[in-house]
Parts: sequence; structure tokens; C-alpha cells
Amino acid sequence: MAKLLITDDAAFMRMTLKKMVTDAGFEVVAEAENGLEAVDLYKEHRPDIVTMDITMPEMNGIEALQKIREYDPEAKVIMCSAMGQQNMVVDAIQKGASDFLVKPFDESRIKESLEKTLSK
Repeated sequence: MAKLLITDDAAFMRMTLKKMVTDAGFEVVAEAENGLEAVDLYKEHRPDIVTMDITMPEMNGIEALQKIREYDPEAKVIMCSAMGQQNMVVDAIQKGASDFLVKPFDESRIKESLEKTLSK
């Protein structure tokens, strides 16, 4: 069973995503509410995949993506963005993100993204 770290500053979004990924057969090993926490939790848990919100306080998702990929160049990070953040999504993909999801989340798209990312 693949292990996930969910990163989002909104507790409701973490809860929603956690339910969708556990329903799809994945295990959530940790949750972070900002990029700094995500980097520390990644090092502690070494999850198979990280879902990373782009816009967060303290350290945004793109900075956290870069720090995680510096620590582990093989890290698989799926960026999550709201509509209208296309420039940031392009930036994240160029910096090594595996995929991206647009909020509000679509359950079938999440499952597809997780499976595609795992098989890379």
C-alpha cells in the first residue's frame, strides 16, 4: 500500500483529500499544514507520494517541493492548486513536480494521478 503525506494549510482540504485517497486504497502517514512541516515530515516518514498545496503560509508549496527534491531527487510530489494558478503549476512542473491536481478535487482524477505517479 502506497504511503502519502498530505500538505495543505486548510484542515478541511486535508480531511477531504485524506478521505478520497484512503477510499482509493492509499495510506496517509502524515499531514502538514505548511511547507516547512512538509519537508520535516517527508524526512521522517519517507512517503511514496506527497500532495502539496501551492499557496501556504511560512513556506509555499514550490519552495517545499524544491527542498524535498534536494533531499531526495526521486521524491514524487503532486501539486494541488486552485483555478487560476497555471503559472505556478508550470513553475512547479519545471522544478520536478510529478503531476498536479486542481481544486475542487475530483475523486477519479486523484486516483488516476496517484496511480500514474507511482508507476513513474
